[in-house]
Amino acid sequence: MADSSFDIVSKVDHQEVANAVNQAAKEISQRYDFKNVGASVELTGEVIKMAASSEERCKAVLDVLQTKLVKRGVSLKHLDYSNDGEPRISGKEYRLEAALKSGISSENAKKISKIIREEGPKGVKPTIQGEELRVTSKSRDDLQEVQRLLKGKDLDVALQFTNYR
Repeated sequence: MADSSFDIVSKVDHQEVANAVNQAAKEISQRYDFKNVGASVELTGEVIKMAASSEERCKAVLDVLQTKLVKRGVSLKHLDYSNDGEPRISGKEYRLEAALKSGISSENAKKISKIIREEGPKGVKPTIQGEELRVTSKSRDDLQEVQRLLKGKDLDVALQFTNYR
């Protein structure tokens, strides 16, 4: 019988991110507490830019954005904040940027591979392939056990399981 396999990837759904940013921008333009504070949020390529006239309002813009992302099923682990998530002053406004990150770094791939080898069922083989991992086994039940194991771990990256065969 042929081996079964699946891929572990970390990909951002850009359409959902764009929808969440648009929803956040609409809410910010309509909410009373954001009137006359120059609050804005926009998506430019792979970077989400937030701005407001005070540090507290900038953090509130971030909170609205994070709420919209979670509601649309986008993990907050895909965001890589500038200045450790603290707004910085630029001219008369505070700005905060969050870059979108996708792909599994080689360091995280090694960490995930080690978890699978040490804690996963016997006979399961993880293989690092660029920015993703392929996990193979003779038993589909073992592959499902690996998925449950990784979902239970608190890792630095958001994982999706694709290409299940």
